[in-house]
Amino acid sequence: MEFVCRIGTPDGRVLEQVFQASDEAALRGDLDRRGMHVFTVRRRGLALGLPSLRRRAKRVPMQTFLVFNQELAALLKAGLPLLQALDLMLERLREPEFRAVLTEIRDEVKSGSDLSQAFAAHGEMFPSLYASTLKAGERSGELESVIRRFIRYMRLVLDARKRVFAALVYPMVLVGLAIAMIVVMTLFVVPRFMGFFGEMGVELPLLTRITLGFSIFMRHNFLWIALAAIAGWIALRRYADTAVGRRAVDRWKLGLPFIGPVLHRFALAEFCRSLATLLSGGIPLPQALEISVESVGNAHIQSRLQPTLKAVNEGQAFNATLEQAGVFEPLEIDMVKVGEATGSLDVMLQSVSEFLDEQVEVRMGRLLTLIEPLMLIFMGIIVAILLVSIYLPMFGALGQSKF
Repeated sequence: MEFVCRIGTPDGRVLEQVFQASDEAALRGDLDRRGMHVFTVRRRGLALGLPSLRRRAKRVPMQTFLVFNQELAALLKAGLPLLQALDLMLERLREPEFRAVLTEIRDEVKSGSDLSQAFAAHGEMFPSLYASTLKAGERSGELESVIRRFIRYMRLVLDARKRVFAALVYPMVLVGLAIAMIVVMTLFVVPRFMGFFGEMGVELPLLTRITLGFSIFMRHNFLWIALAAIAGWIALRRYADTAVGRRAVDRWKLGLPFIGPVLHRFALAEFCRSLATLLSGGIPLPQALEISVESVGNAHIQSRLQPTLKAVNEGQAFNATLEQAGVFEPLEIDMVKVGEATGSLDVMLQSVSEFLDEQVEVRMGRLLTLIEPLMLIFMGIIVAILLVSIYLPMFGALGQSKF
């Protein structure tokens, strides 16, 4: 079988080549013995452009994976051999998919494979930089300390995601309530006044006619509108699953008012935190940069950072390549430049990620203070329009009855 591999050579180059092997595990083992760092492996097939029929592997939840690493680090610190630690972990594990994969990993380690190599063979289920982090720990003989460093990284990522999600919950609830209120008013409340207005025999004001027309349209076409919305959502999800679609959707997200800058800084914080973790584990900059770029959650920012890989391999300064990417602010570029000059790039990148996290938190606070009154004003305007459109004919009828 033929496999297309993206590999890192011992001299720091990143290449994509085609290799022949009996299976993926044998190919990874052969490349590892030759001193190559394997980033990705995919089987080479007919270029028909057809989507893969293989079911996508379900990623292990970050919280579950964090607990797993905490327990593994504790067992290794207690002096247990790796195989015995994995056996104890399997006895405690309850998630069936994770348990099945960990059983395969234990068997591969038992047959002589390194732990990093075994996890790399199932890389689609775990964070992209985990296998590389393990490899750095195996080479230095400090596997337990490297796992604890990765645990700190995961805690920071989870904490940042929880803060962003918690900040977005309230605006999402307000938007949902506003939509629900409009639907209830137009589908159930306004139609009840239609017969009443007909009995009054007065000419309806323009605002009332518009409101009633919208209500009638929604009542008669609600099912089709709902089906069209569902179909549009499915089509958008399918489009977003493609490489071009994902970049377009992520670029649109970054252009959103208020929330776009928050998502931008959050993605950059993830990139800097990943790169700092890999560099502190002893992984060379070209390989660490390749893994960190692939771990960025926003596809548009990922595409802007891709040229830095080639530039760094060609010998350019890292801070200069980041400046050319055009996604970092001048202050952040200067911080990276200082880190390169002092030989403490990993420490400075961690500082940049913390600086970006603080900016995300500040901007989210501003967003919340702004979006709450805006949503309340919007809901008030909608309610006022509906009430006025309902009561205007009544006021007109009362005025006519006086004469």
